[in-house]
Amino acid sequence: MSTIGSVVPIERIERSILLIRGEKVMLDRDLAELYGVETKRLNEQLRRNRDRFPPDFMFRLTPQEWESLRSQFATLKRGQHLKYRPLAFTEHGTIMAANVLNSKRAVQVSVQIVRAFIRLRQILASNEELARKLNDLEKKYDHQFKIVFEAIRELMTPPPPGIKSIGFRPKR
Repeated sequence: MSTIGSVVPIERIERSILLIRGEKVMLDRDLAELYGVETKRLNEQLRRNRDRFPPDFMFRLTPQEWESLRSQFATLKRGQHLKYRPLAFTEHGTIMAANVLNSKRAVQVSVQIVRAFIRLRQILASNEELARKLNDLEKKYDHQFKIVFEAIRELMTPPPPGIKSIGFRPKR
């Protein structure tokens, strides 16, 4: 029996996690692909179990959010269109989606998704720890290293939204 890690690498899951409205979320199409179902089927199950998905578990993207994502990812091919804006699932929403799908693959993948969210939280926490240590050092070494501290802080600051990242990105 193969493990789900070999079927869905955690890096693939991490690439699907987006920051929208200050929340780390996954879109319905990415979640459906990971769970091995069509987006249409996933959304069908969600409609049947709507009471399991409060707003802090799942929300529909606004037209502005959707347009922003479309322009970043160029998601649609010529002649394609989406009837509805995508749904975004928080970490708890992804787990609940696995429960309503009730398949072995959905359960296994949801474990990997939770691990990916945990890993992202740990990365974020380590950045906060680094910022705290930098503050302590800055207090200790007053103005001697001011330029060095400013450069490090600039490197730690994420780019503003709308700035395209540089580098190679493999096709999905």
